[in-house]
Amino acid sequence: MHLSRTPALAAVAAALVVLPAATAASAADAPGQGKDGHYRFAVIGDVPYGDAQVAAFPTWVDQINATPDLSFTIHVGDIKNGSSRCTNEYFSMIRTQFDRFTTPLVYTPGDNEWTDCHRTNNGTYDPLERLAAVRSTFFPRAGHTLGADMTVASQAAAGFPENVSFRRQGVDIATLHVVGSNNGLLPWPELGFTSPTAQQVAEERARTDNALAQVRSAFAGARQRHDRAVALFLQADMFDPTYAVTWADNSAFQPLVRELVAQSNAFDGEVYLFNGDSHVYNSDRPLASGSRWLDFYGVQGSADNLTRVTVDGSSNNTDFLEVTVNRPGAAHVLSWKRVPYTR
Repeated sequence: MHLSRTPALAAVAAALVVLPAATAASAADAPGQGKDGHYRFAVIGDVPYGDAQVAAFPTWVDQINATPDLSFTIHVGDIKNGSSRCTNEYFSMIRTQFDRFTTPLVYTPGDNEWTDCHRTNNGTYDPLERLAAVRSTFFPRAGHTLGADMTVASQAAAGFPENVSFRRQGVDIATLHVVGSNNGLLPWPELGFTSPTAQQVAEERARTDNALAQVRSAFAGARQRHDRAVALFLQADMFDPTYAVTWADNSAFQPLVRELVAQSNAFDGEVYLFNGDSHVYNSDRPLASGSRWLDFYGVQGSADNLTRVTVDGSSNNTDFLEVTVNRPGAAHVLSWKRVPYTR
């Protein structure tokens, strides 16, 4: 999680639906596109932050539950703010609220619930111990969602039950456990470390390797079935437009960015990347031709068919994102709108 933000551009804060750029026409003409495809799901992240949002969170769950025709909800990480304690009791309370979802709830962890827990105001925890607590609390049944039960594919056999995937009506959906704080590589000075520990580095490498495998698997299945879109969900904002990013903040994301470009180029459909972390709604194409992020990450080529969407969070958490999967023949596979919380 980034600790400070500069004001976002007005376009970033726009509340209207922003649609992705068109992709190759051949994607719509490919075999297997004659599928049903009209359903909705919700995306939330960086919530609840602080006492007021913790108190309001049950009513927000109720509102999402009451929204007609939602098929599932995805939480893209950070179930607490960056200055509160990472206790088992807090995790249990959030798990209780997650279980109240009347449709499946898919959750991918953020940095605030484990890798940032070394901070004094978080309780000076060992982040790797907190990661184990997150997994035991929220992923006790590999291959099953929270909320209403839905079977999903899982990387549990590799030790990453939080990385799940499923397919619905021509859209391949996958979560990636990729977090802020340079994907968990920022040092833990409160524990006496001024550089990443050997255990920290090994954990990040293994988690990245499995995230890359998850990406490759999602795209391979989509290509094999001539699916319309791949949608990936993670916490980290690898392309944060709200502050001056440095290489020290983002260096660990380079392998994933390169893989996204390679896989998107090899896929004849639309690609969507949903994230939280930076707290300000945004929709853009960070890997399109001419983007500064290609040079930043040292990437050859581009991914013009990839659209990134950041959900509102933290103090901006006044709404959830309602995503519609449109029927074949629509201008784009996905469209979305921000739905204000009523209380």
